[in-house]
Amino acid sequence: MTMPTPTLYEQFRDFFVSLKLTVALLLFSLILVFVATLDQVNLGIWAVQEKYFRSFFVMWRLPGTEVAIPVFPGGYFVGGLLLINLTAAHLYRFQLSWKKSGIQLAHAGLILLLVGELLTGLLQKESFMRLDEGETKKYSESFRGHELAFLDTTAPDYDEVVALPEALLADHATVQHPKLPFQVRIKEYFPNSNLVMRDSLPPAAQAQFPTATAGVGPRLALQPLRMTYKPDERNVPGAIVEVVGPEGPLGTWLVSPQLNVAQGFDYQGRKWQLTLRSQRTYKPFSVTLLKFSHDKYPGTEIPRNFSSRVRVKSDDGRDDREVLIFMNNPLRYGGLTFYQAGFDNNDRTTILQVVRNPGWLLPYIACVMMGLGLCLQFGFSLRDFIRRRSVQPAGA
Repeated sequence: MTMPTPTLYEQFRDFFVSLKLTVALLLFSLILVFVATLDQVNLGIWAVQEKYFRSFFVMWRLPGTEVAIPVFPGGYFVGGLLLINLTAAHLYRFQLSWKKSGIQLAHAGLILLLVGELLTGLLQKESFMRLDEGETKKYSESFRGHELAFLDTTAPDYDEVVALPEALLADHATVQHPKLPFQVRIKEYFPNSNLVMRDSLPPAAQAQFPTATAGVGPRLALQPLRMTYKPDERNVPGAIVEVVGPEGPLGTWLVSPQLNVAQGFDYQGRKWQLTLRSQRTYKPFSVTLLKFSHDKYPGTEIPRNFSSRVRVKSDDGRDDREVLIFMNNPLRYGGLTFYQAGFDNNDRTTILQVVRNPGWLLPYIACVMMGLGLCLQFGFSLRDFIRRRSVQPAGA
């Protein structure tokens, strides 16, 4: 007797509910984690996350070229397919019954855990806020991203800011923003660089580095460096920026985050400043550091505790309160979480990590669901076992 040939729908369904697919995806996950852990020595944690886990495919660049080809499924591909596999198997195999509610609840918790990780990878944003005692800020700064900011400082009580993302610098773009009365041309851009005094270089080397004509640029030179991926090091970008008005070029500036002050110029009766700085995210509230405490064990330099007492004040005046932030006790406010991340050695400067993660509750809910589901299923199995034992004959 010949078996009927499965339809296209049945083949499609059997593929996604297959236990073999589950095992294969779990095996891919193990390989992905193993290789990423080894490669973390070369790339660092941030680059590894982007290359292996927050991508659909792991790309490999052909030696000596800029051509990248996919060589292995990435975290989004494996996790997304595993999410579809678990959901399809859950809906297809498990019938809705009280006796199987524990298994159904555990599987639903696992599905919710995968959804939470996906939302975290897509929506989570991390930055930091560095505060001295008595200082107030309304923004946090990116760990790795930078921006080229133009500030109109003509008004005495506020600054008008136009910020260009670092991606435009990398593209060597020419930008004409509606709020800028001039064009911005990116002449040179280095993703990692170092500032050196131009006079300290031999004449032959000076000609190799781009030259700026305004601000502090004529005295300095940008020295390109290789990109670093170590977790304790940062890439410091640098650029040569030309400002062009309708009447012609206004000057060429060297910009770098290593320059602690913005460079200024006047144009059309207004005062302008430009600076390359860490990318900022402004908040509808302000944070003031009232007191930073750094406690040590008596007779040692080993830190016992460090905490920050801050004042949070909303722009609308509805909220004005003091909060103590310390290890394992963050501040949750305005959809953000402020963690005590570090401090400076002067014991007057705190570093707060600012995290925006709309799905931060999902992993906790998922773990509770899985734990409760396993307990329910174990309870049902134990009850059935006790019942079977109680009805057996005494001599059995």
